[in-house]
Amino acid sequence: MRSSGCPLSLRPRSGEQIPYVAEGAEESEGPTPSVTEPETGTEPQPDAAAPETPASGTPPEPSPSEPSAPQPSVTEPSAPVPPSAPDTSSSPTASPGPSVSVPPAPPSTAPSPRITTRAAWGADESISPEEPSYLPGGEIKAVVVHHTAESNDYTCTQGPAVVRGIYAYHVKQLGWKDLGYNFLVDKCGTVYEGRKGGVDRPVMGAHAYGFNSETTGIAVLGTYTSTAPSTAAMTSVARIAAWKLGQYGVDPTSTATLTAGDSGRSHSGKTWAKGGRLTLPAIHGHRDGYNTQCPGDAFYDKLATVRARAGGPVSGLTLKSVTGAGTSGTTTYTRAAVTVNWSATIPAALIAKYELLVDGEAVATAAGTATSAKATLAAGTHRVAVRAVHQSDRTTTTAAATVVAETTVPAFTTKPNLALRTGTVNTAAVPLTLKWKATDGVALKEVRLTAPTARTYGPTTTSAHHTARSGSATTWSMKVHDRAGNTATASVAGTPVVFQESSATRSGTWTTRSSSSYLGGKSYTSSSRNASLSWTSTGRSVAWTVSRAATSGQAHIYVDGRKAATVDLKSSTTKYRDAIWTRTWSGSAKHTIRIVVVGTSGRPAVTTDGIVYLK
Repeated sequence: MRSSGCPLSLRPRSGEQIPYVAEGAEESEGPTPSVTEPETGTEPQPDAAAPETPASGTPPEPSPSEPSAPQPSVTEPSAPVPPSAPDTSSSPTASPGPSVSVPPAPPSTAPSPRITTRAAWGADESISPEEPSYLPGGEIKAVVVHHTAESNDYTCTQGPAVVRGIYAYHVKQLGWKDLGYNFLVDKCGTVYEGRKGGVDRPVMGAHAYGFNSETTGIAVLGTYTSTAPSTAAMTSVARIAAWKLGQYGVDPTSTATLTAGDSGRSHSGKTWAKGGRLTLPAIHGHRDGYNTQCPGDAFYDKLATVRARAGGPVSGLTLKSVTGAGTSGTTTYTRAAVTVNWSATIPAALIAKYELLVDGEAVATAAGTATSAKATLAAGTHRVAVRAVHQSDRTTTTAAATVVAETTVPAFTTKPNLALRTGTVNTAAVPLTLKWKATDGVALKEVRLTAPTARTYGPTTTSAHHTARSGSATTWSMKVHDRAGNTATASVAGTPVVFQESSATRSGTWTTRSSSSYLGGKSYTSSSRNASLSWTSTGRSVAWTVSRAATSGQAHIYVDGRKAATVDLKSSTTKYRDAIWTRTWSGSAKHTIRIVVVGTSGRPAVTTDGIVYLK
C-alpha cells in the first residue's frame, strides 16, 4: 500500500534482513521485499525499503550521558556560500580498505558548495566500520530528492544534532551500515556529508529502492507536505545536484534513463518490471521511483524550480536602470560614467558572474551577488545591457538600453539680456523681461536662473518676466544644462532708473497733481493739444509710465525726433504707474523720448508719471 512518509531503500548489514514498514502507514497487505548485502564483487541487488526516520518523526537526540559530538570545524552560513567561496569543509575521498576499488573523482562543470564533513557534524565512525560501496557503473545519472519527514522546528545550530540523530537511528536501531542519504541539507542551507566514501566520488547510497546503483540522494531535514523548504535549502539542493551531475556531464534540466533493479510502482501509480527502463528528470523526487509521498507535495511542486536553478540560465534578469546625468524617455545621457542596476530572481549563489555589455562587448565583470556595475563610455551613442552567467555557463542577457555620452558643453547662442516691459511700476519692482537662447549638440535639459533669484526653465523657454528694484544694479546669472551633465554659464547686469515727470523738458500747459498713487507722489497732466514733455538719458531700454482712466486721451511718442507710436491711454478701469509703452535697443546709448498730447475729442487729458530707463 502507499506510504505516507519517505521510506528509504536501504541495504541491511551483511547477513541481516530488514522488513519494510512505511512510516505512518498501516501494516502492509502482503509480504515485503528483503534482501541481504551482496558479496563483494557481485552485482548489487535492489535494497530493502525501510523508514527514513523513527516512527515518532524526530531523530533521537544524544542523551545527557552520551559524550558530546564535536562541533563543526567551520561556521556554516545561514544561506549558501557563493560559488567562489572555497570548499574548506568538504571532505574528499574517504580511505576505504584495500578490498574496495575507489572510482575517480572527475571535475565538475559546476562549483561545489561548502559541505560540512562527517567529522565536523560529529559522526561516530566507530558505529559504522564497514567500507563504503560505489556505483557499479562509476557514474551518477540522476539525483533523487527526499525530505527526512521529521519536525521543521529545529534551529540552524541544531542541524548537526538532527543529522547525528538520523545517523544513530539508521545504524543502531535499523542495523544499516551507514546513513542512507549521500547528502543532507538543513533549512538554513547548510549541507552535510551523508554516507561516507568521499563527497566527490559516486558513493552507493541507500535511498531509492531499485535505483540506488545510478543515483545520488539528497534529503532536506524536515517535513514538506504542505510547506515548501526554505529558499536557502532549495538553493543548496540545486547546487549539490548541479555539482554531482556536472561531474558526469548530465544537464540538471534534462532527463535520465534508469534501469530498475527490481519491479516497482511510483506514487502516481506507474509500474515497471525488474530491468525496466524508466525515463525520469535528472533531478526528481523519491515518489517518481517509489510508492511514497516523499519529498512531500509542497517540495515536489518546487522540483521544477530546483532543476531550473541547478541547470540555469539565470531567471528573472531585469535591467532596472542606467544612471548617468539624466534620462529622457528611454535614453540615458552622460558625460562618460554610467552605473547600471539590475536584479534577478534566482539566488545569487547559483550565479557565476555578471557582465556589463557595451555595444555587445563585456567592459566590466561583477560577482554573482552584485546588483550594479560601473562603466566609462566613449563619446557617442551606445547600447548597454547586462549578461548573467549561471554556474552552468548558460547565459541570459537583458534588453539593451540606449546611452548617449557627450562632453561638448551647451551654449548660449543668445546671451542673457534685459528689457523693460509693460505693467505696473513700483520703485521696488520695475517690470522687465529676461531673454536668452540656449542650444546643445545632443539634448538640452534646462536653463536655470541662479541669481538674483532661483528659477528653472525648460529647454524650449527663451524668456521670463521678472521685476527689479529701481536704482539698484542687479546681476542676472544663468546656467544651461544638457542631459549629459555638461553646463555653461552667462550673465547680464542692469539698473532700472525712474525719471520723474519733473525732470522733463516741457512745452505747452501742464498741471501738477499730487497723490500717493503716483510715482514720487506727483504727476503731470495736460489737455492742451501739442503740449509735450521730453527726457534724454542713456540706456538700452525705456518705458513710458502713465495714469489711465475712461476719460484719458491719446499721445504721440517720438524717439530721437522720429514718431514711434500713438498711444491711447483710455482704460475701463483706473490704473496708476502703468508702463504703457516700451522700446529696447541692442546696446546702451543716449536717446531722447518726447510725448505730445493729441487733444483727443471729448477726452483730451494725458497724465504722465515719467519714464523708466534701463541702464
